[in-house]
Parts: sequence; C-alpha cells; structure tokens
Amino acid sequence: MLCQRLIAIVLIAGLHAPRAEAEIRIATAGPMTGPAAWIGEQYLRAAEMAVEDLNSRGGVLGQRVELIVGDDFCDRDQAAAVARKLTSDGVVFVAGHFCSHSSIVAAQIYQEAGILQVSPGSVSSKLTDEGRPNVFRLCGRDDQQGTKVANHLANQWASKRIAILDDGTTFGAGLANAVRRRLDELGVRVALDYTFSPGASDYSALVSKMQSTGIDIFFVGGLHPETGLIFRQAHDRGYDVRLVAPSSSATGDFPMIAGRGVEGTFMAAATDARANPGAAEVVARFRAHGYEPVGFTLYAYAAVQVWARAVEEVGSLDLAAVVKAMHGSRFDTVLGKIGFNEKGDVTGFEPWQWYVWRAEGTYVPVEQGITNK
Repeated sequence: MLCQRLIAIVLIAGLHAPRAEAEIRIATAGPMTGPAAWIGEQYLRAAEMAVEDLNSRGGVLGQRVELIVGDDFCDRDQAAAVARKLTSDGVVFVAGHFCSHSSIVAAQIYQEAGILQVSPGSVSSKLTDEGRPNVFRLCGRDDQQGTKVANHLANQWASKRIAILDDGTTFGAGLANAVRRRLDELGVRVALDYTFSPGASDYSALVSKMQSTGIDIFFVGGLHPETGLIFRQAHDRGYDVRLVAPSSSATGDFPMIAGRGVEGTFMAAATDARANPGAAEVVARFRAHGYEPVGFTLYAYAAVQVWARAVEEVGSLDLAAVVKAMHGSRFDTVLGKIGFNEKGDVTGFEPWQWYVWRAEGTYVPVEQGITNK
C-alpha cells in the first residue's frame, strides 16, 4: 500500500513538472521503506494532508504547493543522496528526517543549499547542538527523554539491578548516554552497561549476560525490533525481567515482537497531540480517511504548518527571513501554540509523556502517575 502511494506521488509530481516554476516545492523525507517504514507512512500521510489543506486555501504566497517525497531508509548514505536529490528538485523546505543520523547528515547539505529543515521526530541533541541556522525540530531531545527515564528508574528501581543497553547508533547511544548521565547525577549505580549490534536475529547471549548479572529492569537506547526481541527472548526462557521502553517502541508491531509479557511495560514517548483541542478537526479528517494519526503524524503536519505560517508572515521564501520569523514568533499548530529557542528546539509544550502497554497490544497514557512496573 505504501509503495503504491509513493508511486502515485511520483506520477503526480511528473504531471506537475511543466508548470513547476509556478509552484513552491516542499518535501518530506524519512524511512518510507525498511524497518522504520511505519514512521515514513506517518510523515507521508501528514504531509499529504497538510499540503492539500494549504492548496485548498489558496496555497502559500498565492502559489500552489507541490509535495516531493524522499525515502532515506533510515540510512546515512541514502539520506545524503535524498538531500542532494531534493536540492536539485528545487525544494525550499523539508519536513524530515526521522533517524537522527539521517537528519544530521542531510542538515549540512540543506544548509549549503539554503533549504529550511524541520524534523518532526529526530531526537538526538546533536542535531540542533551543531548550530545550523536552517535546522529546527518539533519533537523532544534525547537528553530530555533520558532525564525522564532516569528519574523513573531512580524513583522506582534504585534498590534493584538496572541495565542500560544501546545499539551504538547516533539515536540509541545518545539516548542511553543521557540516561546514564542522569543516573550518575542521582547516585544510582548501573549493574550492566552494554552496547550491542543492531539487526541480529538472536540476542540470547546478551539475555544470558543480563540474567547471570541478576538484572531486574533494563532500558534500551535503540529501535523497536531489537528492544522487542531482547525482551521476548528473555521472557521465552522464563526470565521475568522488566523493561522501560524507549520512544522508538511506540509502534504497532512492537508488542508482536515483544510478546505477551509486554503488558504493564512503561514507555516514554512523544506527547500525544491528538488530545490538543487545536488538532481536533485534523484528527477527525484523518479518521474519516480510515487512518489513526498516531506517533509523529501530527508533528509532521505541524512542521508544514509552521513553515507556511512563517513564510506568510514575512511574505517571502528567503531563508534568512523565514528563520528569523521561526525564532521570533509563536505559531498556532496542531501541537498547540509553539515557538523555538535559539538552537531551534521546540518550546511551548512538554514533549515527552509516559505510556503503559496493555495486554491487547495498545499503549495508553499513564493517568495516575508512575507505579512500580
């Protein structure tokens, strides 16, 4: 289904090509295929609807907006290739990428080309700490999520044996290191600190190491396939270790990978924007199309909203003018009324929220604080 949608978009772009000079080209980029394609679909559906909404109101600066889609496969080299292609296509704005290493490598290319980049879902602090003036993000940072996770571990599990694992990637290691730093500040000792290689089909040796160390609870800086598999292989052998899941686990297939033992697992993930009154009309239209706007869907929609409103505010596509408006204004979006700090990180709402996984394979917000799970 997703591949068919991408083909349709490419065909539509081709039909528009003869009058491209009369249009403003923007893009969304992310993992449209591969293990994280669930995020790519969220970006795609959000960008499609946002562009449709802009054009139904007369476009931007009186011009129609054309959407181009880039598939980076959550791969550094492919992200660079996508960024160069979007540059040659003449886009002025990119809502993307998702995997932090993809966003970071693309950011330099976009800066050199004078393209605004707003990431809906890249959490690595490096993305905005590098100080590129064209780069913004709408999600929370890894150090914010790491602090939230570490505070929970310290409050609820300080007397138990804790393991912090990571997959060595920009996203995974950055997130796990944020947890480690905060635990160290709180005086909580980690019983096992381990970096594994992602993409394996068997983590039994790691599970054995955790079990022999007597680990009671673990956190994984990494993506949901590895997090779920480690958890499942532990529980399949009768090892009832607990998990605090990272934000990357907020996917429909995580509980299928993790197995039935996932019930009651806490997860720190992006704040659910569907509850925001300003998102109600957009959420209703997504649902009318048979799609539930979970995860980063509304974050990607908000990225297009912010770009369009900043451009309209200054009456120009000039990058310097738009960046100045991004820093100096607050914008009404589906995320609420938001702004950006000097680094380009979003302000105006709490970006991370606690959820708990239910037996039926869904996650819901934790309403009554944190219990010892």
